[in-house]
Amino acid sequence: MKVALPDDTGKLTDYTLVGQPLPEARLSANPARVVYSAAHVVADPFTANDPSGPANVDWDATMRFRHHLHGLGLGIAEAMDTAQRGMGLDWGGALELIRRTRSELPDALVANGCGTDHLDPSKARGIDDVKRAYMEQLAAIQALDARVILMASRAMARVASGPDDYIALYGELLATCDRPAILHWLGEMFDPALAGYWGSSHFDSALETVVAIIEANADKIDGIKISLLDKNKEIVLRRRLPDGVRMYTGDDFNYPELIEGDDQGFSHALLGIFDPLAPAAAHAVGRLEQGDVAGFRATLDPTVPLARLIFRAPTQYYKTGVVFLAWLNGHQDHFVMLGGAQAMRPLPYFTEVFRLADGCGLLRDPEIAVMRMKRLLAMHGIA
Repeated sequence: MKVALPDDTGKLTDYTLVGQPLPEARLSANPARVVYSAAHVVADPFTANDPSGPANVDWDATMRFRHHLHGLGLGIAEAMDTAQRGMGLDWGGALELIRRTRSELPDALVANGCGTDHLDPSKARGIDDVKRAYMEQLAAIQALDARVILMASRAMARVASGPDDYIALYGELLATCDRPAILHWLGEMFDPALAGYWGSSHFDSALETVVAIIEANADKIDGIKISLLDKNKEIVLRRRLPDGVRMYTGDDFNYPELIEGDDQGFSHALLGIFDPLAPAAAHAVGRLEQGDVAGFRATLDPTVPLARLIFRAPTQYYKTGVVFLAWLNGHQDHFVMLGGAQAMRPLPYFTEVFRLADGCGLLRDPEIAVMRMKRLLAMHGIA
């Protein structure tokens, strides 16, 4: 099967598909690693709202994708940045998303983003405003008998005066959690408004603050997701975690080796890239459960160039590549995103995502993928 793809000068060259779709796999109830996919949302393409207006979600398509993830045995990290949280999806939409997932998939492994995104950071006068915003979301999520991920707060980054403010606030939040929560260390490459989080722009200082919070509240913490795209920083923190506190890798560049681990430990996974890579993640971790480390790496290593392309700078626009692959794979009928984010990457990005996804066996129906790729090319004037 062929499709003519342009280079960055517009010259067309026939590309012959080479990939074989990955075999279907489902993780067991007790997999070798806990695996969460941070799942995207599907926009309603028929809304009359401008892209800058309120989000309109296609709930049926959005929930079908969550059933797909659950069918593979993956956990779901709900209402996170992959779902365009705070970048198209507001708190009201996020709470409805959490409610629907809890209702439709009551037996699924789900952790839900709890933040302060309904508080305009410019209107936060101090830590008390941030705490009230967190507590409001925490109460709403826990009222649904749902687990939480304490997301980093733009408002907190703006008003905190130093590490002690973070230690005090997170201590109060964790004391209110009715079950162990997941912390989230999100780097500024994902959200520039989070620069200096934990009270310092220097990793070593921020690390000490995070470790202090975890050690003081270990019985209230399931784990921590770290998204700094630096494997060495993750390993440093991983080796300092108390027993029983998990490291969830959020490193979309180095996940195979971090999940495999070393003689001093390993990382579990809570990854945005495991939205488009969900079949590969299920297959690979299944091999790891069988003791087949080589099979695990043989499945995931070839996906790394694709992940690094999807998450290239500006990293916050990685959602565009995620939703593009969901469209190519027939999980939704259109390539329209909240806030018009489908326009945030250029055509050569999409053609290279197509090639790399094919090479990894991640185009589950190549005929549909080719047809949709041709539609995208036509929109760019390529017949």
